[in-house]
Amino acid sequence: MSATAMNPSSRAAALRRLAVEELDVLVVGGGVTGAGIALDAVTRGLRVGIVEAQDWASGTSSRSSKLIHGGLRYLQALDFKLVNEALHERELLLDSLAPHLAKPVSFLYPLTKKYVERPYVAAGITLYDVMARLGAKATSPFHRHHTLAGVQRLFPDVRPDVMVGAIQYWDGRVDDSRLTLTLVRTAVEYGALAANRVRVTDFVKTNGRVSGAEVTDLETGEGFTIRAKHVIAASGVWTEATQDLAEAQGGLKVLASKGIHIVVPKERLNGDVGFILQTEKSVLFIIPWERYWVIGTTDTPYHQDFTHPVASQADIDYVIDHANVVLQKPITRDDVIGTWAGLRPLLQPATKGDGTASTKVSREHTVTEAAPGLVTIAGGKLTTYRVMAQDAVDFALGEAGAKARPSQTRHTPLMGAAGYRALSAQADTLGREFGWDGTRVRHLLDRYGSEINTLIAQCREQADLAEPVEHAPDYLRAEFAYGCTHEGALHLEDLLVNRTRLTYEIADSGLAALPEIAEIAAEKLGWDDARRAAEIAAYTERVEAERAAATQPDDASAAEARSAAPEVVDAVKG
Repeated sequence: MSATAMNPSSRAAALRRLAVEELDVLVVGGGVTGAGIALDAVTRGLRVGIVEAQDWASGTSSRSSKLIHGGLRYLQALDFKLVNEALHERELLLDSLAPHLAKPVSFLYPLTKKYVERPYVAAGITLYDVMARLGAKATSPFHRHHTLAGVQRLFPDVRPDVMVGAIQYWDGRVDDSRLTLTLVRTAVEYGALAANRVRVTDFVKTNGRVSGAEVTDLETGEGFTIRAKHVIAASGVWTEATQDLAEAQGGLKVLASKGIHIVVPKERLNGDVGFILQTEKSVLFIIPWERYWVIGTTDTPYHQDFTHPVASQADIDYVIDHANVVLQKPITRDDVIGTWAGLRPLLQPATKGDGTASTKVSREHTVTEAAPGLVTIAGGKLTTYRVMAQDAVDFALGEAGAKARPSQTRHTPLMGAAGYRALSAQADTLGREFGWDGTRVRHLLDRYGSEINTLIAQCREQADLAEPVEHAPDYLRAEFAYGCTHEGALHLEDLLVNRTRLTYEIADSGLAALPEIAEIAAEKLGWDDARRAAEIAAYTERVEAERAAATQPDDASAAEARSAAPEVVDAVKG
């Protein structure tokens, strides 16, 4: 598969076609579910368009726990079907669909009682491991038992008085933003028309049936109509608002629950594995990444504006307090270099109104026809995005249509997967001409897979791109250039929030590196000095607003503090 360039030119071309061509399927929402739907539909041979009101993955799909897992807690509820489905999808991602993005990660399940607890927990985790291996290639080791001494070898900073041992098991992790973006790019490679920062303002109806959407390009303010035989909305916590645009009498009822995570430098905790901890409400993960730890999450009702949820002081303190239960050297607010908050769309038990024609319900997600011609899907989790997408397209096409055009995504690797393992074997030599060591190359391979060849080609054409960013040396200048030329970034915040994660990976949120990154973006996107200055100011305001929000005691005051920063599109229009 050749490189697919998503950039302002390709976006403009997609918009022109969306305005004049009738689609088979229009997808509303550019999170992981919507991106998965676009890929599923286009690989069935359908004409597909996908629009997103913000940047790709800007909502829940960039603010998850970034885990791909079967859900151990569902075993406690004896929901074997759901666990089996999720484990199967986990193995597909790790083994064939996205081995460059998805990686195994191990966790310790603490044991607090000497004799009774270990057999019970071990039985559940054994079943978990066995189910993962049924009909699938095993990508991770079988679980292991550890005494307290064994736990201390794996995680020396553990408190010795809070557990007697642990069971180590494996799941997976993934950069959710990059997974979503890669799904979009793969869909585009197969022919889908994709445009971010395009908002649906209304739905078009023909003879009482939804037959398209009125949209506005937020970058230009221009509006036009997209015609489609089927419209599928995957808008998460905005599901009800989307249905209201269609004046739907039926549809899904969704409530928002906020979950936050904190980021702590890798050197702050002495350990090589993660933890899964039981809390009074749910579970809390301490998750190892290469350069930092991610700790979360929370689960609280959310009633503020959905666009920019933020962590409050109370949220951060909650996560710190629960993590410190197992940490010998307690973390403090001073150790937190970044946070993020995401909103879970919690499905309510029934569909709304009496006008819902039919519904397909899963334990985790539901697909329904909210209005004639408008299919909505909500719920689910990151791990099972592919199944959700398949269900949504099957539902839209109907039984006969789905049988005639079955889903192909189970056997469709995502962009960058093909050749990834062969290139990984060359990691120590692949970047030798640029002075890159094996660690640097593996970082690139785990973000781009075989698309590393496109970055290398760009570095050969422009030598300075092979150099690290001065104040963010874990990233090359080429990565920010590639974000502009191939990954559809339109603004500085797109580069620092979703193409990379500098906004929370380093203590200053990338502010020191901002002038250099802005210089690269200006060259690739054709910005003049005024536009470059406006982009820098907009991102700086965003960072300052989010920092202010993190000092507020509750959701309402945190949301008010975050609202001080304008939307980037509005901020740079002048």
